[in-house]
Amino acid sequence: MLSLTCKASIKAVIFLASKHDSAQKSGIKEIAEVINENEHTVGKLLQKLVKDKIIKSSKGPNGGFFISEKQMQQRIIKIVESIDGKSVFKKCGLSIEKCNDKRPCALHYEYKPVRELFQKMCTQNRVIDLYQNVRSGKAHLS
Repeated sequence: MLSLTCKASIKAVIFLASKHDSAQKSGIKEIAEVINENEHTVGKLLQKLVKDKIIKSSKGPNGGFFISEKQMQQRIIKIVESIDGKSVFKKCGLSIEKCNDKRPCALHYEYKPVRELFQKMCTQNRVIDLYQNVRSGKAHLS
Protein backbone atom coordinates (compact mmCIF):
# COMPACT_ATOMS: atom_id res chain seq x y z
CA MET A 1 0.00 0.00 0.00
CA LEU A 2 2.71 2.51 0.98
CA SER A 3 5.74 3.20 -1.16
CA LEU A 4 9.18 2.30 0.18
CA THR A 5 9.95 6.03 0.34
CA CYS A 6 6.88 6.65 2.47
CA LYS A 7 7.82 3.85 4.87
CA ALA A 8 11.36 5.26 5.13
CA SER A 9 9.89 8.73 5.76
CA ILE A 10 7.80 7.50 8.66
CA LYS A 11 10.83 5.74 10.16
CA ALA A 12 12.97 8.88 9.73
CA VAL A 13 10.39 11.08 11.44
CA ILE A 14 10.08 8.63 14.34
CA PHE A 15 13.88 8.57 14.65
CA LEU A 16 13.98 12.37 14.78
CA ALA A 17 11.29 12.24 17.47
CA SER A 18 13.65 10.06 19.51
CA LYS A 19 16.18 12.91 19.46
CA HIS A 20 13.67 15.60 20.47
CA ASP A 21 14.21 15.48 24.25
CA SER A 22 17.98 15.85 23.88
CA ALA A 23 17.57 18.67 21.29
CA GLN A 24 20.09 16.87 19.06
CA LYS A 25 20.05 17.42 15.33
CA SER A 26 20.79 14.53 13.01
CA GLY A 27 22.46 14.34 9.63
CA ILE A 28 21.42 12.34 6.60
CA LYS A 29 24.10 9.71 7.13
CA GLU A 30 23.09 9.02 10.74
CA ILE A 31 19.38 8.81 9.89
CA ALA A 32 20.02 6.52 6.91
CA GLU A 33 22.18 4.24 9.03
CA VAL A 34 19.69 3.96 11.89
CA ILE A 35 16.66 3.29 9.68
CA ASN A 36 18.69 1.07 7.32
CA GLU A 37 17.97 3.06 4.16
CA ASN A 38 20.02 4.48 1.29
CA GLU A 39 21.57 7.92 2.03
CA HIS A 40 20.51 9.37 -1.31
CA THR A 41 16.89 8.32 -0.75
CA VAL A 42 16.92 9.64 2.81
CA GLY A 43 18.33 12.98 1.65
CA LYS A 44 15.55 13.45 -0.88
CA LEU A 45 12.76 12.42 1.47
CA LEU A 46 14.07 14.68 4.24
CA GLN A 47 14.03 17.65 1.84
CA LYS A 48 10.39 16.89 0.99
CA LEU A 49 9.46 16.56 4.68
CA VAL A 50 11.09 19.92 5.46
CA LYS A 51 9.33 21.57 2.51
CA ASP A 52 5.99 20.24 3.76
CA LYS A 53 6.78 21.39 7.34
CA ILE A 54 6.70 17.89 8.81
CA ILE A 55 10.25 18.28 10.15
CA LYS A 56 12.75 21.15 10.37
CA SER A 57 16.34 21.64 9.34
CA SER A 58 19.11 24.10 10.03
CA LYS A 59 22.33 24.75 8.17
CA GLY A 60 25.85 25.27 9.43
CA PRO A 61 28.32 23.40 11.62
CA ASN A 62 25.65 22.57 14.21
CA GLY A 63 22.95 22.01 11.61
CA GLY A 64 20.88 19.00 10.80
CA PHE A 65 17.36 17.73 10.87
CA PHE A 66 15.06 17.85 13.88
CA ILE A 67 11.42 17.88 14.92
CA SER A 68 9.58 20.43 17.05
CA GLU A 69 7.15 19.72 19.85
CA LYS A 70 4.27 20.81 17.63
CA GLN A 71 5.46 18.53 14.81
CA MET A 72 5.56 15.60 17.25
CA GLN A 73 1.77 16.01 17.55
CA GLN A 74 1.21 15.62 13.79
CA ARG A 75 -0.89 12.75 12.54
CA ILE A 76 0.92 10.06 10.54
CA ILE A 77 -1.47 10.68 7.67
CA LYS A 78 0.32 14.00 7.06
CA ILE A 79 3.55 12.11 6.27
CA VAL A 80 1.73 9.61 4.06
CA GLU A 81 -0.05 12.34 2.12
CA SER A 82 3.18 14.33 1.75
CA ILE A 83 5.09 11.43 0.21
CA ASP A 84 2.48 9.21 -1.49
CA GLY A 85 -0.40 11.64 -1.90
CA LYS A 86 -4.01 11.45 -0.79
CA SER A 87 -4.87 8.97 -3.52
CA VAL A 88 -2.97 6.18 -1.75
CA PHE A 89 -6.13 5.49 0.26
CA LYS A 90 -8.22 5.10 -2.89
CA LYS A 91 -5.92 2.96 -5.03
CA CYS A 92 -6.79 -0.54 -6.11
CA GLY A 93 -5.04 -3.44 -4.37
CA LEU A 94 -4.08 -4.85 -7.78
CA SER A 95 -3.24 -1.42 -9.26
CA ILE A 96 -6.09 -1.59 -11.76
CA GLU A 97 -6.79 1.97 -12.82
CA LYS A 98 -10.55 1.72 -13.23
CA CYS A 99 -11.33 -0.48 -10.24
CA ASN A 100 -14.39 0.68 -8.29
CA ASP A 101 -17.56 -0.66 -6.66
CA LYS A 102 -19.28 -0.95 -10.04
CA ARG A 103 -16.29 -2.59 -11.75
CA PRO A 104 -14.30 -4.27 -8.97
CA CYS A 105 -11.01 -6.14 -9.25
CA ALA A 106 -10.64 -9.63 -7.80
CA LEU A 107 -9.48 -8.23 -4.42
CA HIS A 108 -11.74 -5.17 -4.28
CA TYR A 109 -14.19 -6.18 -1.56
CA GLU A 110 -11.52 -7.68 0.69
CA TYR A 111 -8.96 -4.91 0.12
CA LYS A 112 -11.26 -1.90 0.47
CA PRO A 113 -11.98 -2.37 4.23
CA VAL A 114 -8.27 -3.00 4.92
CA ARG A 115 -7.36 0.21 3.09
CA GLU A 116 -10.01 2.14 5.03
CA LEU A 117 -8.81 0.70 8.34
CA PHE A 118 -5.23 1.65 7.48
CA GLN A 119 -6.36 5.21 6.68
CA LYS A 120 -8.13 5.37 10.04
CA MET A 121 -4.96 4.17 11.79
CA CYS A 122 -2.88 6.85 10.04
CA THR A 123 -5.45 9.49 10.96
CA GLN A 124 -5.61 8.50 14.63
CA ASN A 125 -1.91 7.97 15.35
CA ARG A 126 0.48 10.84 15.92
CA VAL A 127 4.26 10.88 15.54
CA ILE A 128 4.60 10.92 19.32
CA ASP A 129 2.38 7.83 19.65
CA LEU A 130 4.66 5.78 17.38
CA TYR A 131 7.79 7.21 19.00
CA GLN A 132 6.55 6.20 22.46
CA ASN A 133 6.10 2.61 21.25
CA VAL A 134 9.74 2.61 20.09
CA ARG A 135 10.96 4.32 23.25
CA SER A 136 9.21 1.82 25.49
CA GLY A 137 10.66 -1.13 23.58
CA LYS A 138 7.29 -2.31 22.23
CA ALA A 139 8.46 -1.50 18.69
CA HIS A 140 11.68 -0.85 16.76
CA LEU A 141 12.77 1.02 13.62
CA SER A 142 15.08 -1.48 11.91
